[in-house]
Amino acid sequence: MLTHQKIFLASSQELEDDRRAFEIYVGRENEKWVSQGVFLKVVLWEDFLDAMSRTRLQDEYKRAIRECDLFVMLVANKVGRYTAEEFATAFGHFQATNRPFLFTYFKERTDGSAALAPEDERSVREFREKLDELGHFPTRYANTEGLLLHFGGQLDKLAAAGFVELRPDPPARAAVPAQKIKVGRRGVAIGRDNFGSVSTGDTHIHDHRDQRDQRTIVHLAARKGASAADLRRAYLDWLSRRANELPLLAADSGRPVQLASVYTALLTRHARDETPGGRGQASARLAARGEGEQHAAPRQSALEALDDERLLVLMGGPGSGKTTFLNFVALCMAGELLGQQPTDLRLLRQPLPVDDGEEARASSANRKEKAPEPQRWRHRALLPVRVLLRDFAASLPPPGVRVADGALWTFIVGQLPTPLARYADELQRELLADGGLILLDGLDEVPDALQRREQVKRAVQDFAALHSRCRFLVTSRTYAYQRQDWKLDGFAERELLPFTRGQIERFIDTWYAHLAQDLCRLTESDASGRAALLKRATQWPELRELAERPLLLTLMARLQSKSGGSLPENREELYAQSVDMLLDEWEGLKLRRDADGQPVVAEPSLGEWLNAPRNKIREQLDKLAYHAHLQQPRLTGTADIRQSALIDALYAASSDPDVRLKRLEEYLRDRAGLLSPQGEGLYQFPHRSFQEYLAACHLARFDYPDTLSKLARSDPNRWREVTLLAAARSKASPSAIWELVDALCAEDDADPQKAVEAHWGALLAAQVLHETGLAAFNPDLRERHERRRQRVRDRQLVVLAGARLPARERALVGDLLARLGDPRRHLREVDAMRFVFVPRGRFWMGQEGDKEAPLHENDTLDDNYWIGESPVTVAQFRQFVEASGYARHRQQALKEAENRPVAWLRWDDALAFCRWLDARWRARLPAGWAVTLPSEAEWEKAARGGVEIPGSVIRATLDDGFAPRQHALQANPQARRIYPWGDAWDAERANAEQGIGQTTTSGCFLLGRSPLGCEDMAGNVWEWTRSLWGKDWDKPEFGYPYDPSDVQRENLDAPDEVRRVVRGGSWGNPRDSARCAVRHRFFPVGWLDYSGFRVLLRRSPVS
Repeated sequence: MLTHQKIFLASSQELEDDRRAFEIYVGRENEKWVSQGVFLKVVLWEDFLDAMSRTRLQDEYKRAIRECDLFVMLVANKVGRYTAEEFATAFGHFQATNRPFLFTYFKERTDGSAALAPEDERSVREFREKLDELGHFPTRYANTEGLLLHFGGQLDKLAAAGFVELRPDPPARAAVPAQKIKVGRRGVAIGRDNFGSVSTGDTHIHDHRDQRDQRTIVHLAARKGASAADLRRAYLDWLSRRANELPLLAADSGRPVQLASVYTALLTRHARDETPGGRGQASARLAARGEGEQHAAPRQSALEALDDERLLVLMGGPGSGKTTFLNFVALCMAGELLGQQPTDLRLLRQPLPVDDGEEARASSANRKEKAPEPQRWRHRALLPVRVLLRDFAASLPPPGVRVADGALWTFIVGQLPTPLARYADELQRELLADGGLILLDGLDEVPDALQRREQVKRAVQDFAALHSRCRFLVTSRTYAYQRQDWKLDGFAERELLPFTRGQIERFIDTWYAHLAQDLCRLTESDASGRAALLKRATQWPELRELAERPLLLTLMARLQSKSGGSLPENREELYAQSVDMLLDEWEGLKLRRDADGQPVVAEPSLGEWLNAPRNKIREQLDKLAYHAHLQQPRLTGTADIRQSALIDALYAASSDPDVRLKRLEEYLRDRAGLLSPQGEGLYQFPHRSFQEYLAACHLARFDYPDTLSKLARSDPNRWREVTLLAAARSKASPSAIWELVDALCAEDDADPQKAVEAHWGALLAAQVLHETGLAAFNPDLRERHERRRQRVRDRQLVVLAGARLPARERALVGDLLARLGDPRRHLREVDAMRFVFVPRGRFWMGQEGDKEAPLHENDTLDDNYWIGESPVTVAQFRQFVEASGYARHRQQALKEAENRPVAWLRWDDALAFCRWLDARWRARLPAGWAVTLPSEAEWEKAARGGVEIPGSVIRATLDDGFAPRQHALQANPQARRIYPWGDAWDAERANAEQGIGQTTTSGCFLLGRSPLGCEDMAGNVWEWTRSLWGKDWDKPEFGYPYDPSDVQRENLDAPDEVRRVVRGGSWGNPRDSARCAVRHRFFPVGWLDYSGFRVLLRRSPVS
């Protein structure tokens, strides 16, 4: 039988959205509470409006309040007479009966809020004073997420305190931290800083959390009579300590650096407001409503992705922070359940770093700054379980032997320390009944050998199906997971972005604050100075890209800490110094200590022990890394190096024939640094990138460049990073680099049977030139080298045209083309822009079922016109700015690659370009023709084609002239097509749903061209039109069927509060936005990092 708990929600009408969100939240929470025998019912004042006369309303409200178990009051800008009466009723009834419990929330006002009327301000002030007199302390909240998070936590604490009677055997509740809270006469200790139980009367709430070390706490669980709560606490403490470790920093002297002290929140490529298959319009709506004229599409944080998706795979490159995020989540979840500040949900939800660079500072005077909000996490603390999938895979039986049901659970239990074995049943019960958070690290590190990957996939999917109340986070390298046979059914995907400027500076600040304040290794002034120096250094072009990788930024900070300020200037030097540092720690002199920590013996260095020079040891390690990389079955993760292979390599470096192998095994087992033991008889480098660097060092010495180039062309995903590092290592010898470029991109590379290999070779050759600083034109370059450089440049166009490489690689090719000097004049110069011909005649416009309805035949475009083959580029917009002196654009618009579509543009910027180009071309245009923006009808016809279309694409430039062309028409085979290429979505045809995370140059998606020859009409950038939408966001004032006689529809002088139509979708949108018919809308004055345009030539002048 269910116990009903009524929650009366009181607030003024201005908080209607918050009230509705509260009601929805409680409804969702009931899915959990009903299973525990409790049903929560929200009572709203709206429920009474239709049930009785107004004269009885207030009396009925008061009676309902007295019948409720909880009273929740929301206050914003005023406290009316009735609201105050409702609180007085609730408080008075509580004093008499201990019911209802009171929760009072004040919504924080933002800096940009309008001033309150004097009487409203007075009502709020007086109400606060009344609460102070009563000893009742309210909670402040910034947004509905904060409100719901806090209230959900308070419900749990009420249940733990016995206020809500649950069914027998509820899940064990964590102890709470120390707090001393003033409580008024029979008041309730519920507020922002109350993390403990609910109390009434004049009491103090204390914490008695055990402060003993991990071994004591874990073994406490082994004592006779240990309760389920003791076991749970011991488990959480054991897990949190493991999650807080940073193996890469373990060898730093003094107290170790811990994850909680230096973690920086991560971002994904996913636009913040988008959900799979949805429109993703919330970000655009923000800008379109004028709530920020300069607006980058906000990226979803890794935590917000985990908040949104019950089943999530988090992808990223090497050293991108995947495992660090997983461990940080485990740490904070465990800390919250233990009541262990500061490693709790508040730390987990800390606001994202703000990019406060030059652009932002320059614009701060033109916008209202808001305090950063915590990251979204709408769930309570979840019981975490962490699994290393490579270890799980190693525990599985060989192929042909069926994997037992529950194999993953058996492994989880087997990983528990012996004293915690008795917790297994309680852990499983809680996961099944209440849910938890299953953290599975390193899917890409599961060996392909023996078909273990399929075994692990099946085990994970079965476990996820059984534990339907749990959330799951799986990590993997991006290019590993994107092999279709690696994907997990039903799991959403997110990819981590490199660090932004704000993230880089946040990490540096926390790093040096930790060294100074927590570890006392530096003075405050010294730490501040070094932090400022490192921040400046990471803005150098040579180090900027390195600092965007969390792993490399951490190494930079360590190197700077050790050297007193100097830093390497490129990636190869950074690895070289890092390897030296780790090699020092691995093979250097080591002090052995007794049980009290006192040094008792100095163990010799490895070089002394082997009687081998360091360079010989290093050569053997390079060779070992190469063979490990060559033979590694999988393309990701770090190879397992067998102890026997390591000992053989070191023995080969030794000149001492009396070295005892058994003693060498013991010596290595006690060492950590460049190589660390990973279980019985196995060693690994700390990260795959170190393995790749050492392999590169070997290949730079052995048969260079022939072996390296053959490996890279035939298996680029394995050898790409090795190739780039080997090239960088040869930077001091440019002739060696050009030899490698020749080997990768040969002059006679024309064998059609090896086209894919040749395309990879061309791409890698361009990357080599970029990595070594040789990509740009240099007048001092020798003629034969310049011919090689031009060959590499021209081959990039072949790669784009062939479309044999994946879309992400083609996007990279486009950016490399820009660095090499893109030879395509039609993307560089306005006078060489290419147009495609659109003949007069009927076409299908709109689509059924949405704001594009109805699908109808449009016969209004009764004249021919020309439209840009591709969007206007950065180079072309720069030419306009420099020639005209135009200065109203945002500077960010000119900072991307020159051959990409220009973005960050307002409608006014696009129109200004068109008017300038019209004036520039006036004497060369046909009489009566003009340059302008397309209408949405003209744009859609160019994307879909007419009912009839030319038999082939007709292109022209200014030099060709725009006179009518002779053309034979034929039926459009898909006149009502959904996408420019047809009806079926194909991710390889558009920069949308690719996760590329930025614009791409024209030519990357040639297979996605429209039937008339237009490129990039699906994805890449939203394109401005001259058509109006109207003032209302949801309902267009100018609807369908399209009526060209409405002269206001394309009024170029409409005021700024009238939204303009944009078309085509962008790189940050799902496929739904890439449809030919989609109508979207922005305010014309909003700057957006995904808004661009293409131009149109038409006969009739546009006023």
